[in-house]
Amino acid sequence: MAIKIINDKCKGCSLCAKACPFDALKIVDRIAVVDEGKCTNCNACIAKCNFDAIEAAPEAEKVDLSAYKHIWVFAEQRQGKIQNVALELLGEGKKLAKDISEDTQICAVLIGNNIDHLAQECFEYGAEKVYMVQDPLLENFTTDGYTKVMKQLIDEYKPEIVLYGATHIGRDFAPRIAARCNTGLTADCTHLDVKVSKYIEFAKANTTLDTSTLDPNDPSTGIKQTRPAFGGNLMATIICPKTRPQMSTVRPGVMQKQERQAGATGEIVNVKPEISKEDVRIEIKDIVKSMKEMVSLTDAKIICSGGRGLGDASGFELMKQFADKVGGVVGSSRAAVDAGWIDHSHQVGQTGTTVKPEIYFACGISGAIQHLAGMQTSGCIVAINKDPDAPIMEVADYAIVGDLYKVIPEIIAEWENAEALYDATTK
Repeated sequence: MAIKIINDKCKGCSLCAKACPFDALKIVDRIAVVDEGKCTNCNACIAKCNFDAIEAAPEAEKVDLSAYKHIWVFAEQRQGKIQNVALELLGEGKKLAKDISEDTQICAVLIGNNIDHLAQECFEYGAEKVYMVQDPLLENFTTDGYTKVMKQLIDEYKPEIVLYGATHIGRDFAPRIAARCNTGLTADCTHLDVKVSKYIEFAKANTTLDTSTLDPNDPSTGIKQTRPAFGGNLMATIICPKTRPQMSTVRPGVMQKQERQAGATGEIVNVKPEISKEDVRIEIKDIVKSMKEMVSLTDAKIICSGGRGLGDASGFELMKQFADKVGGVVGSSRAAVDAGWIDHSHQVGQTGTTVKPEIYFACGISGAIQHLAGMQTSGCIVAINKDPDAPIMEVADYAIVGDLYKVIPEIIAEWENAEALYDATTK
């Protein structure tokens, strides 16, 4: 909330407006008016007012942090299929839960209709509990519908941490939940860690400590959420010490799925959503899938990426041949996308897609820090570049110095020879 102007006392002297460093006060008809969107409650105007006509904003009500428990993952599903990033977050959430306490559970939240079969997949990838919300109005994602039922769940069960994939849906959905819960949200995270206070550390070491004397509103535990800032030139670590739940959207491909445990089981909590047709202001008439070629960089085992070294857009024809031959998909650097040589959906890096394939071919890519941050966890990196001192060569497992237009055809030819030899020996 912003400061409050007492109209009966205000003389319209404009001293407060001149003192405001955020241009949040204006004089209208000899009365000060507050722009709540700009006011930061710095209270600089209060000190300048000679008529006691400005009241400070009331302090926000303290949140009982001790009432919030467990880690939730929004298990985003589309047409009955769980998105890969949700399974990655279940694995990451499992690690965070162990670091917080033995009692902390990792829970999946499934929202949709006729999706009972997805609970088993959540259990097999690490979930201990699944909150299942089903209704015909939730068949397809709508911002209104999903926001209402997620807020209902959070109010009722009070999770300590909620994680979302930084997908198109997650980026639309999570900020609305954060606003309604009056809590913070760190977007596009690339790393999560647990912050444990000195009080909790001491309690673990000294079993005689009376933990009942600790202030429940002391930020005892929390997550440290790391994301790129200033165009990737700085990594910012953000905490949310005063409100709950702590919320993050996490980039697909940066976390590790845990190994699937076939037959794993857990608890299913069926929740009846408090939702009506009037709550959903958008009606989905039809879902039309794009006819253009879709790129799934996050799921690819082999990626063949091209950069500025290709020279022009025609170079991606060679990259397509290369990717088709080795069973991969085509990626690109930001420079190639900015030049208009290929669509943004192919871009790898902090401003594109973060990937972790088994093999990553970097062809004609110098290796800017933003690009490296998006692919350096790949299983095997093969760099092809004329410049032996290019940054990409330092992170590559195999660095080939040469003209990519000569090297790539040689690799394709050797690949064909290997396939022919394999076919001959298996007949």
